[in-house]
Amino acid sequence: MKLVSRLVIAFAVCLIAIPALAILAQADEPAIWLSDSSGYVGDEIRLYGEDLSDYYGTVWVYYELNNDWKMVDKDYISSGGSLETDYFEIPESASGSHEIRVCDTNDDYFIYTGFEVKAKLEITQPDDAEGPVGTEVTMKGTGFGEDEDNIELRYYFDGSDYETVKEGIDADEYGSWGVTFTVPASSKGDHKIDAKGDDSSLSEVEDITFEVKPGISVSKSSGSVSDIVTVKGSGFDEEEEDVKITYDDEVVKQTEADENGNWETSFEVPASTKGNHKIDAYGSSTSATTISDKEFTVSPKVTLTPTSGDVGTSLSGSGTGFAGSKSVTVKYDATQVATATSNSKGSFSTSFSAPKSKHGEHTVTVTDASGNTASMKFVMESNPPAKPTLSLPTNGTRIGFISSQTATSQWTAVTDPSGVSYKLQIASDPGFVSLVVTEISGLTETSYTLPQGQALPYGTYYWRVKAIDSAQNDSGWTGAYSFQSGLLPLWAFIIIIVIAVVLIAALLYLLGAKRR
Repeated sequence: MKLVSRLVIAFAVCLIAIPALAILAQADEPAIWLSDSSGYVGDEIRLYGEDLSDYYGTVWVYYELNNDWKMVDKDYISSGGSLETDYFEIPESASGSHEIRVCDTNDDYFIYTGFEVKAKLEITQPDDAEGPVGTEVTMKGTGFGEDEDNIELRYYFDGSDYETVKEGIDADEYGSWGVTFTVPASSKGDHKIDAKGDDSSLSEVEDITFEVKPGISVSKSSGSVSDIVTVKGSGFDEEEEDVKITYDDEVVKQTEADENGNWETSFEVPASTKGNHKIDAYGSSTSATTISDKEFTVSPKVTLTPTSGDVGTSLSGSGTGFAGSKSVTVKYDATQVATATSNSKGSFSTSFSAPKSKHGEHTVTVTDASGNTASMKFVMESNPPAKPTLSLPTNGTRIGFISSQTATSQWTAVTDPSGVSYKLQIASDPGFVSLVVTEISGLTETSYTLPQGQALPYGTYYWRVKAIDSAQNDSGWTGAYSFQSGLLPLWAFIIIIVIAVVLIAALLYLLGAKRR
């Protein structure tokens, strides 16, 4: 009986001792574990350890990377054998399991665990992963297979409907790659972006979303009143109605979006002052506050009608894009020809006559009281007038008898839209090298008589005329006519008179002698 009781007591002691020994054995076994055993490149994790008292002191944590090792942390095992590292980041590494080792001061590892890397997508630009259609998006893929080929990037519209925005992408040895694509036409809201490759299926890749915001773009950001500006909208609701385009908060056009939330229309820039003006849009379900407006900068512009003509042509001038309600000065070259006052929208109109000016291009400049200016060209006509026809004295004739003659020149009239004047030359040689009087210009009549002080002495003379219009177009000289001034020079006439007097006196003397 004693033997039985002793056996029962011994068995009970064993039942108690065996678990205790197991617990002691388990407590003595070193152990490490991670805060997360799987995840993505860039995740921050911690490593924990217990019963590491045999390795008391500084330790290093290494991450296996393509058969090499990267140190990710340096920490300290407490005297009690516990370890709790700082958070460290999972480095760029290909998909699959990567060993994490804890090493002592001799760089000998004494314990390890593993971390499973999975593939994911990341938008690096724009930072907020949102924007209008047409945004340039920079993507990065990590955790794909080592040197994985034929990676395809998909942008989803709705459900399973997608567009392949990039293909043929190759990952590097660390399973990473980067590309840029343009957000295609799509309605506003979140759109999934996913990828797959030779080693990675769509379900294995952690996808990401890009939020399409409503936005507008304009074909030009500066110009003049009456310019045509094309506005494109994107990221609106599917087939959104009553989309209105505004210029300085005034509706200038209305349209509607298509099934992808896109629209396009054009409008004419309305009368507005110089400077920046706001272009915006809104629809039945999209407010203007959700859209970044665009600026359109108006510059002054002048219009002239007609842009070419003769002296005296009536010109109509108008201007837009000037300062509002300001005095305006109009100059033709350097000559002021008109004034006006702009209205509240910076527009004005005026008229003036083309002044006398040389044929060719001239600048019409408009300046307002604020110093804003614009100009355009006016072309003065370049058609020469016809040549006059010489009339009197006719070619080869004589005027007068003796002494100097005040010759009168006559020619036919010439007409020209710009008006004409005449220029007269009289010379003593057919080449007009020796002008006997200064060239006579600015004649408006078709005849000219030399004043007494310029009377022509006896001799042969040559004369010619040309017409010049008020645009300084020149007909060219007519052919020269010659004429003779007087029959005899004065000295010859005096000699003849003297001889005649002498002869008469001699005759009278002879007759008187005979009578005696």
